[in-house]
Amino acid sequence: MKECAIGIIGGTGGIGKWFAAFFAGQGYPVHCVGRSTGTPIPELARSCRVIIISVPIAATIEVIRSVGPHLPEDTLLMDLTSLKGGPVEAMVEATAAEVVGCHPLFGPDCPSLTGQNIILCPGRGERWLKRMEEIFVKGGACVTVTTPEEHDRMMALTQGLTHLDTILMGLTLRDSGVEPSRLDPFSTPVFRTKQAITAKVFGLRPEMYAGILAGNPEISRILDRYEKNLSLLKELIHNGDAAGLAALLKKP
Repeated sequence: MKECAIGIIGGTGGIGKWFAAFFAGQGYPVHCVGRSTGTPIPELARSCRVIIISVPIAATIEVIRSVGPHLPEDTLLMDLTSLKGGPVEAMVEATAAEVVGCHPLFGPDCPSLTGQNIILCPGRGERWLKRMEEIFVKGGACVTVTTPEEHDRMMALTQGLTHLDTILMGLTLRDSGVEPSRLDPFSTPVFRTKQAITAKVFGLRPEMYAGILAGNPEISRILDRYEKNLSLLKELIHNGDAAGLAALLKKP
């Protein structure tokens, strides 16, 4: 596969740029396309055996539909988005190529692939799926192959619940009316860590986190459970029931 060129749509920034550097480091020719730079998509599809889509969730389906028809059966169309159900289905419908949904569970600030989790979701074909798994495992990643449905169900817990909790904390802090700097003398190491994560979610790429929560159909179930448990905690705390709260925490 070393001779196979890899085209990355959205490869000029973020995780797309990270994977461009990774594949180039593995010896593969890599061609990157940004919003206004790089090879036109039809030409990119003709010159690359692998096309990877790394664009915001809101634009993913549109890009899939624009590039998919240009790919022949012996090539690969793969995405890097945080959701897998919709994108994998769209790729299967839009192209005759083999299809793999990929979700790297790390950000572009990660120094290497060693020890990092990557999810692969088969869409169509096995040849490219096995090749990608081999490449990532060789690079040191922990690769899990699963269905798009299982991926989205698990991500609702590990990613969605995390972001939900962070956003609620940020909204509550904002509604408190207390300036963040005023909290510094009263902060603990744990609070400072959570505060930094909250600032990242609210300030860096809020659209990405909003897309993860609003786009995953499994999140509604998590919200119901979250709301149920929050109501239970609220009742115990309002009643001053420390024993009941402790018992709840000890419950297996």
